[in-house]
Amino acid sequence: MNTPIARYLGFTGFAILVFMLLLAILGPFIVPYDPNELIAPAFQPPSWSYLLGTNDIGQDIFSELIMSARVSLLVGVVSALIATLFGVIAGLVAGYFGGWAETILMRLVDVKLTLPFLPLMIVVAVFLGPGLITQILVIALVIWAPMARELRSQVLTARRRGFVEAAEAIGAGGRYILRRHLLPNVTPLIIPQFVRAANTGILMETSLSFLGLGDPTVKSWGMMLFYANSRSAFLTDAWLWWLLPPGICITLSVLSFSLLGYALEERVRPRLRTSWRFGASERSANKVRPLKREPQEQDPESPEPLLSVQQLSVEYVTANGAIRAVDSVSFSVRRGEVLGIVGESGSGKTTMAAALMQLLKPPGRLTGGRMLFAGNDLASLDAAELKRLRNNRIALIPQAAMNALNPVYTVQKQLVEAILAHQKIRRSEARIRANHLLQLVGITPDRARAYPHELSGGMRQRVVIAIALANNPSLVIADEPTTGLDVIVQAEILELLTDLQSRLELAMIFISHDLSVVLSVADRIAIMLEGKIVDQSSVNSGVFHPNHPYSQRLQAALPRLKSKHTIPFS
Repeated sequence: MNTPIARYLGFTGFAILVFMLLLAILGPFIVPYDPNELIAPAFQPPSWSYLLGTNDIGQDIFSELIMSARVSLLVGVVSALIATLFGVIAGLVAGYFGGWAETILMRLVDVKLTLPFLPLMIVVAVFLGPGLITQILVIALVIWAPMARELRSQVLTARRRGFVEAAEAIGAGGRYILRRHLLPNVTPLIIPQFVRAANTGILMETSLSFLGLGDPTVKSWGMMLFYANSRSAFLTDAWLWWLLPPGICITLSVLSFSLLGYALEERVRPRLRTSWRFGASERSANKVRPLKREPQEQDPESPEPLLSVQQLSVEYVTANGAIRAVDSVSFSVRRGEVLGIVGESGSGKTTMAAALMQLLKPPGRLTGGRMLFAGNDLASLDAAELKRLRNNRIALIPQAAMNALNPVYTVQKQLVEAILAHQKIRRSEARIRANHLLQLVGITPDRARAYPHELSGGMRQRVVIAIALANNPSLVIADEPTTGLDVIVQAEILELLTDLQSRLELAMIFISHDLSVVLSVADRIAIMLEGKIVDQSSVNSGVFHPNHPYSQRLQAALPRLKSKHTIPFS
C-alpha cells in the first residue's frame, strides 16, 4: 500500500467529513431562515436572497439542506455504532467461546441473512412506526448480522494462531485474551465494517425517508428527496436546486467515510506502515553483552525430580475413531537438567508439550497418566492454579516465533504483558525489566518498540525466549525453537539457550526433530516414535549410546568427518 496516497486520501475524507459535521453543528447559527418558515413564493430560482431557491410552499431550500445534515449524519453514525457494537460482541463471543452461545448467535444471524433486505426493513419500520429512533433501530437491526459472521470467521482463525496459545501459556484467561489479543487483531476488520455500516446507515435513512417511513417532523436529506419527489419537482426546473444538493451531500458523506476508513485501516494495521525508526541490524544486536540476572529462587532440595511424567497418553477423536498421539510416555527432568526429546514429524512431540502445559485443543484429550511438577499433578489443577503456574514456574517457547507474537503489539508491550500477568509491579517497572530481558537475550533497547514484522527471524526467536524467561521459571519447554532459522542464526540461538540455561540453572525440555541439534544442548535424550518413547540415554561429550534399532539408525545417519584434517579446495 502506498502510504503517501493513503494519507492524502484519508486527509481528503477527513476534511469532507469535518465540513459536513460543521454544517450539522453550526447549522442553526448559519442558516438565513427557519427551514419550516414560509418566506417566499413557491419555486423561486436560486438568488443572493435564496441561495438554492425555494420549494413548492416557499421554504428556503438552503436552510433545509444545512439543517438536514445533522439528522442524516446522526442516523447514519449512531446506527453504525450500534450495529458494530452488536456485531463485534456476537462475533467475538461466538468465535472464541463456541458452544451454546455460538449456536444461538449464529442461528440468529442465519435467520436475519435469509430474510429479504428491503422487505424486512419496511416491515420493521411499519411495525415500530415512523420516527428518528425507529430509523436508527431498524438500520442497526438490518446491518449487524453480516458483520457478526465475518468477525466470527476472523476470530476462529485468530484463536488458532500461535500468539493466542502463547497468551494462554503465560496464564491469560479467556476474557483477557478476547480483550487484549483477539479484539486488537480484528480491529482492522472492524474499522472498514464500521465505515461500511455508516455508509449503509446514511443510504438506508435516505431510503426509508424516501419511501415515507421517516419522521415527517424532522428535516433530513432523505425527507428532502421524499418531498421533492411527491410534490412533482421533476415537472419543473426546481429539481436542479431541490434534488441535486441533498443527493450531492449524501454522496460526499459516503465518500468521506470510505476514504477515511481506507486511511485508518493502514493506521491500525502495523504491517501496512512504513518504519524508519530502527536502524540497527541483528548482527549489531548480537554484540550486546547480556545482563547479569539474579538466579531464580529454587525449591527446597529434594531427591525427587522437578517434573515426573508417568504413562502419559493423549488421543485425538476423529470420525474414524480415536488416534493415540502420545502412548504411555514416561520420563523425568531434574533441576538444572536438559532433557532432549527427538522424533520425526508426527511422532507426538508437540502434542506432549501441549499436554504438559494443559493447552490441548479439541479433539485432543488426555486419556491417562500423571504429570507431577514439584509434587503436584498438572492434570488435576483448576484453571486458576494453571494460570498462576504458566510462564511463572513452567514456561513454553513455542514453534514459529512470528506466529507466537501478536502482530499488532510491540515486543516491549508483549514482554510487559507477560511480566504483569504474574508480578504486581508498576507498568514503568515492568518496562524496565522488559528492556533488561531484551538485553539478556542479546537485543538492543532501541528495538523495544519494534513490531514483530520489523525484526528478523532470529530476533523474533530471541523475543519469544525473553517472554519465556520473564518470571524466572523453574522449567522451560522449548518446542522446536530453531526450526525455520538458517544455520548461523540457529547456532546463535542454541548458544543463547545453553548459556541462559546454565547461568539461570533452568530445567529444560528441548524438543526437536534434529538429533545433532539436541546432542549439542542435552544432558539426556529421549527418542519418540509413533507416540512412544522407545529409547532414553545420557549424553557424554555430545555422544549418546542408543539401544533401540530406530535410535541406532538415527545416530548412524548423523554426518561425520572422516578426517580431522581439512581438505583444501583446489
